[in-house]
Amino acid sequence: MTGWSVAILLLLGLIGLHLGWRRRYRSLALGQAASLTSAPGMTDLFADMSEGVLITNQKGIIEFANPAFCRLFELADDPKGQTVMEAIRIHQANELVEQLKEENSVVQGEFMLPDLHQRFLQVNGVAIREKQGRHRGAILVFHDLTRLKRLENLRQEFVANVSHELRTPLSIIKGYVETLLDAEPDVGSLSHRFLKKIENHSDRLTYLIEDILTLSHLETGDTGLDQREVNIHQLVEAVLDGLREMADKKKVQLKNSVPENLTLFADSQRLFQALNNLVENGIKYGGQRVCVSASQADGELDLCVADDGPGIPAEVCDRIFERFFRVDKARSRELGGTGLGLSIVKHITQLHSGTARVESELGQGARFHLTFPIRNMTTGIQAEAT
Repeated sequence: MTGWSVAILLLLGLIGLHLGWRRRYRSLALGQAASLTSAPGMTDLFADMSEGVLITNQKGIIEFANPAFCRLFELADDPKGQTVMEAIRIHQANELVEQLKEENSVVQGEFMLPDLHQRFLQVNGVAIREKQGRHRGAILVFHDLTRLKRLENLRQEFVANVSHELRTPLSIIKGYVETLLDAEPDVGSLSHRFLKKIENHSDRLTYLIEDILTLSHLETGDTGLDQREVNIHQLVEAVLDGLREMADKKKVQLKNSVPENLTLFADSQRLFQALNNLVENGIKYGGQRVCVSASQADGELDLCVADDGPGIPAEVCDRIFERFFRVDKARSRELGGTGLGLSIVKHITQLHSGTARVESELGQGARFHLTFPIRNMTTGIQAEAT
């Protein structure tokens, strides 16, 4: 056989291989779930998976369920031929299947099983569609999050318990230090300076513990929201009044640009805490001016706390709300920051079904936005940015 003959045969073989893989890919894209699960070795592959796999047709009828799925939901029989509701009676999973009839992208959800074991599952789903876009079914993959949830709860309980236990000895230390400082008339003495250092660091530790406890309560939902109609202008004015002495010492101008009759259905204490953290950060790390404003657009109410300080590098803006994250670690510790203030702001906003974000560039100041859906609020007038 000549070299040309070998080359031609090799080329024909590659073309056949390409067409075979192309047909297989198109069969997957067309939603032929039955042929997928009946393919040699495919059933064994799904059977060995620790995640539960469920495949439904265009009518929402189960075409395939692997053994891990049956174990997760404690099913004695194969659920093939049943609807999701008939098989597992989990309305969140059924709603996901219905949503995938309209959605083209992957969607996911998380829910707790209605049994005595308090098991948590995460489900990821993708719609199967024909080339013309017609719905052919869905593939759902279920992950057991029970162990991770339990470890997370243990961590939160441990942090909360340790923080709570530290409050008593800290308050005792602080009380003795204050007594010793009062008994030391010489402000310039070595003992006075040492005692002052102890007092400052005990204060920092107290602030840190209080922030950890606050964040723990917000994460676990131990404290519910006492929501009522709140006048945002008056709330901002109260925040600024409480921080005006600090602002005067640092020669920072505070401005309230929120419309006077703008109201929001919210927990006034939690919202006060979030705005207080943002304004205080603006005073500590900003420049000459901090302004609180409000605007309304696209069905949302946006509260903005802006400063004209040095700004935040664009590459770290996405991380600014992480706990213990600091842009300038040395300066933050020097000014008494705990690294949890912005994380508390984010959690308070999320409890109100809102979102928190920051816009900033170096040398351009920072603008923190707390955005709340308009369905949770009532307004006396259309708020305008000033």
